[in-house]
Amino acid sequence: MTENVTLRIIPSTLRIWMGVGALFGLGGLLLYLALAYPPASLGLQIFLILFGLFSIYGGARMMQSGRLSLELNGDTLTDSQGRLVATIDNIVKVERGAFAFKPSHGFVLHLSEPMPRAWFPGIYWRMGRRVAVGGVLPGGETKAVADIISARKSGIEI
Repeated sequence: MTENVTLRIIPSTLRIWMGVGALFGLGGLLLYLALAYPPASLGLQIFLILFGLFSIYGGARMMQSGRLSLELNGDTLTDSQGRLVATIDNIVKVERGAFAFKPSHGFVLHLSEPMPRAWFPGIYWRMGRRVAVGGVLPGGETKAVADIISARKSGIEI
């Protein structure tokens, strides 16, 4: 199976730990703010607590998803666990411009058919007809994968 891999994107360990630290730090700060200096509004305090817990949950998920890598194999983009991210035939457009709503060092795939939701912070997320790839992945490798996908969509065989 590895002889069929066109390109593999492995996340940067330093970026994973920076992202995890930022999310844990934000969650801890929000919880501290909500409990040590409670706002006058109970609704705002509940919001701070929930957002703080969600940030800590996101950090824990990022630690788990940091073990994943993405692989472009022929006509499919999969993760290292074998989960299908997208197929070349299902991709309508690759968006990686400066003003695109995309993760850091990443790109967005627009799909013709919706796929089930998936969320692996720092690696990729998929919701409906959009797949966003990037975050803690190296920018040069994600750019190469986006270019290869675009070329294959144009009919150029790489």
